[in-house]
Amino acid sequence: MKFLVDAQLPRRMAHWIAGAGHDAKHTLDMPLGNRTPDAEVIACAAQEQRIVVTKDDDFVQSFLLSGQPSSLLLVATGNIANAELENLVRRHFSRIEAAFAVHRFVELNRGTLVIHE
Repeated sequence: MKFLVDAQLPRRMAHWIAGAGHDAKHTLDMPLGNRTPDAEVIACAAQEQRIVVTKDDDFVQSFLLSGQPSSLLLVATGNIANAELENLVRRHFSRIEAAFAVHRFVELNRGTLVIHE
């Protein structure tokens, strides 16, 4: 799987995902870095067939209204320490992988993984 981690999440999250054996990049790896407009993030994700990983509700609204990005992992944890976020991602990553084998919109919150139909 390929992932594109959005600006509100730490660059290290892309490294955690890559450590799980996936292709992952962060918006900081794009030409405009964290100033990359949402439309360009969506276009990159579509071109490279990446799952957008974000905390930004704008991507949720875009997904619901237009189906873009085509796959979305919403991190709905509120403010969270990076170490706690890393533990959460690692703890749920096998379930995240399984969910994206079938579904397009998955939400990770502090307590569980929610699969949106």
